[in-house]
Amino acid sequence: MNQPLITNDAVVLGILMIILAFVFKTASSDQPFWKKFYTYVPSLLLCYFIPSILNSTGIISGEQSGLYKIASRYLLPTSLILLTLSIDFKAIMRLGPKAVIMFLAGTAGVIIGGPLAIIIVSFFAPDLVGGEGPDAVWRGMTTIAGSWIGGGANQAAMLEVFGASAALFSIMATVDVIVGNVWTAALLYGSGRAAKIDKLFKADSSAIEDVKKRIESFQLSVMKMPKLADTMLIFGIGFGLTGLSHYLSDFIVPFIKSLPTEWELDRFSLDSAFFWIVVLATTFGLMLSFTKARNLEGVGASRLGSALLYVLVATIGMQMDLKSIYYNIELFMVGGIWILIHVSILLLTAKLIKAPFFFTAVGSMANIGGAASAPIVASAFHPSLAPVGVLLAVLGYALGTYGAWLCGILMQGVAP
Repeated sequence: MNQPLITNDAVVLGILMIILAFVFKTASSDQPFWKKFYTYVPSLLLCYFIPSILNSTGIISGEQSGLYKIASRYLLPTSLILLTLSIDFKAIMRLGPKAVIMFLAGTAGVIIGGPLAIIIVSFFAPDLVGGEGPDAVWRGMTTIAGSWIGGGANQAAMLEVFGASAALFSIMATVDVIVGNVWTAALLYGSGRAAKIDKLFKADSSAIEDVKKRIESFQLSVMKMPKLADTMLIFGIGFGLTGLSHYLSDFIVPFIKSLPTEWELDRFSLDSAFFWIVVLATTFGLMLSFTKARNLEGVGASRLGSALLYVLVATIGMQMDLKSIYYNIELFMVGGIWILIHVSILLLTAKLIKAPFFFTAVGSMANIGGAASAPIVASAFHPSLAPVGVLLAVLGYALGTYGAWLCGILMQGVAP
């Protein structure tokens, strides 16, 4: 493992915050160059991509840094609470079934895409996707399926079920992260083109626009100049409930693990602390949306929640090593074909049901990225829509092991 130029996480965090400050300052600039630049490049994509360049060039190391774990365990739940407490839950429910349909289309795309990718590659490189025993590539691909439909717990389950070798799993984990992150970047770019894509697909995005307008008008109705006491109250509620989520998960997870193993609750990721932290935090936020705490939106609750979320975006970006694409180019080709099949099925479904691009993007990311990335992509459309990403990602945890197992059986059947 090569040592990065900067190993001190305090310095790394400082660099990430400077990047975020630079991006948002230039994105709000009136200068013609920056206006034109951000017409084509979403600011969220830069917050994600610049740290990946620093990681790829060895200046910082996402692998050796502890910042992602801190951001995902502490900042993400707090962000979800602050973004959710002002949500119009009834309006979210009125978004209708298209969100779930697109999510299931994304799941189907992963299940079908794995064996199809093997069939396609076997025509010109059968040795690449062939093999027997623990090093058979299809076995490693099952772990990607677990990750792409569910999350880390589902990925680990597939490793146990299909028995890929440690060396193969290491390579496949890299393919999983890089291909998934490249697709995340594409979705973030697409979020800035959502209106044009919806027009192309003749999609009705009125329900989404309705949610945005409801939130914006509510913000205006309760808006006031925040005082220090208001900001401290927001953080107190956010981080306090995040602490409560951690506290409760420390009891829930051991209880789940003490239950009979034949119940196979781990297949639903119910023995994952991260799963419970995200679910509890989102639930607390939704509960607050029915109370006077909702008025905290007027003093910047969602703005502060978005700030925390962007720190997470930067730490996710620094997990991506662009150089690894070169070293495992053939397997990345397999992963690339797989994700393209997933995308094709999503776009075909979106065309058939005239689903807005928001549902396509969030339905895909709830599969591919899970609870950490889905709210980021959803909030790229509007901060108030972040909970939609979380709710679908939780559904992914439930389906992850079963969908990945089916994908694994199909890949085993077609592997040369």
